[in-house]
Amino acid sequence: MTLNVYLSGEIHSDWREQIIEGAKDLDVSFHSPVTDHDSSDDCGVAILGQEDNKYWHDHKGAMVNAIRTRKGLADADVVVVRFGEKYKQWNAAFDAGYAAALGKSIIVLNPPAHQHALKEVHAAALAVAEEPSQVVEILRYVLTGSLPG
Repeated sequence: MTLNVYLSGEIHSDWREQIIEGAKDLDVSFHSPVTDHDSSDDCGVAILGQEDNKYWHDHKGAMVNAIRTRKGLADADVVVVRFGEKYKQWNAAFDAGYAAALGKSIIVLNPPAHQHALKEVHAAALAVAEEPSQVVEILRYVLTGSLPG
């Protein structure tokens, strides 16, 4: 069984690379949003033309990025949503809600300090992890039935 996993959320740490490296021996296909912050912010105006108003600049980028995000979420068997330490990451919460509406299996990855703030997101998830290695072990168990150790 191959799992198609969409890695959504925080882009300021190497959590995606940790999961991909940890799961390299598993039958998993990983996908994600564009994680280069400048490219993600500026894709709309770079492709569709400049905007003087920052609202329309951001709006164009969000719409173009949404094409990739919707495709990734729709095709995913499992959606991992990471909430990092520093930023509010409203987009991650939106992705979690969209994935829940699609009936996707969701794994939330966040530090313990965010437990209360994310309680509604956690309620929609099938697992809540604190470390990328725990996500890898969930994927390993789903694919092989093997427990860690």
